[in-house]
Amino acid sequence: MTTLVAVGAQWGDEGKGKIVDWLAPMAQLVVRFHGGNNAGHTLVVDGEQTVLHIVPAGILDPSTVNVIGPGVVVDPAALLQEIEELKQRGILRDPSRLRLSGRAHLILPWHTALDKAREENAKGRAIGTTGRGIGPTYEDKVARRGIRVADLLNSEVLEAAIHRIAEQKNFELVNYYDWQAIDPGSLYQQALEWGRQLEPYVDHTERVLEAALREDKNVLFEGAQGTFLDIDHGTYPYVTSSNCVAGAVCAGAGIGPTRIDRVLGITKAYTTRVGGGPFPTEETGAFGEKLRELGAEFGATTGRPRRCGWLDAVMLREAATVNGFTQLAINKLDVLSGLPELRIATAYKVNGKLTHDFPMTLKEIESAEPVYESHPGWSEDISGVRRYDDLPANARSYIERVEVLAGVPVELLSIGPGRDATISRNEPFRPV
Repeated sequence: MTTLVAVGAQWGDEGKGKIVDWLAPMAQLVVRFHGGNNAGHTLVVDGEQTVLHIVPAGILDPSTVNVIGPGVVVDPAALLQEIEELKQRGILRDPSRLRLSGRAHLILPWHTALDKAREENAKGRAIGTTGRGIGPTYEDKVARRGIRVADLLNSEVLEAAIHRIAEQKNFELVNYYDWQAIDPGSLYQQALEWGRQLEPYVDHTERVLEAALREDKNVLFEGAQGTFLDIDHGTYPYVTSSNCVAGAVCAGAGIGPTRIDRVLGITKAYTTRVGGGPFPTEETGAFGEKLRELGAEFGATTGRPRRCGWLDAVMLREAATVNGFTQLAINKLDVLSGLPELRIATAYKVNGKLTHDFPMTLKEIESAEPVYESHPGWSEDISGVRRYDDLPANARSYIERVEVLAGVPVELLSIGPGRDATISRNEPFRPV
């Protein structure tokens, strides 16, 4: 039995879904432990694309049980739509393959309304959220006034909670933002229907996880977003509302830290970011546009164009420290093919001083000037390569330099969107 945590090493969008889908046949349980439907995982198998937002990316492998843990916030309408699409395609025939924690908090219409109203009202100070209600839901969770999945199955508890919370939410929506009020009666009736449809999937997921561990099954924990969107360790306030680092598995899934064996950090071969916030290696000119085009850098959830730039080893080192990476996966190496020169940021200049450490404050990050080293590119098409030794020499040199700069071995390489376009240098679930 091996437990493996797969988390993003950048600002999200690192291609975690593709890696989790590739790893899933080696695991028996795939567990999502934080975030909500603000995350999007795009999977390509046999030329067919699947975009997931809440359901773990292991769902395409019929041998896996996929768990949505208590640390996730769940939009019931969005989840049911995703379930229906998977059922229509014959992927999710048996409800036992998808387990939903009764302790997960619900994203309700007032959360999405407040999210959008606040972003609109913020104007130039907007964070750049997806407008999916994630932040307001986590606020209610922490304030101990949230509604959880299990509440959908108790009509008396549900009705009282909706009417109690609606009064406060509608006051804020109507009087502060001049938005339309949410009708609590209609919401209650809708929520009852959500509960009826979701009941076959609701479970005590901590027990499901514990049973898998006792049976010596391989467990894969699937992160959403990325390290630098973490509420504590990211580029605050331009972050998401949950903890995205590997340590969040313990609270968000319900597992002790002594039972985590390996942590896989996932990064692109370059860097991207969606939304506002500092981005030291961003290329805002023609090359940034070219990289966006080459990498098809548009969000799976929102379709927003991603900001693009060179690989940032300062960030990678910070991510390796915060998460305790035991190995790295590099995605989209093929996107760099044909570029005559590649650059990696190895340090920053902050207020005229050289630093190899990621700065602590937003002001320092905003003023950071990357210090680059250059590497020769390669012209060969690598999309058909399946062995590391068959990669061009310059591609191997680039990867091996990343290993040195990050202090972590690169064990997986993605050289295309398809599941098979993957190079493995080691057994991911090998015993510790």
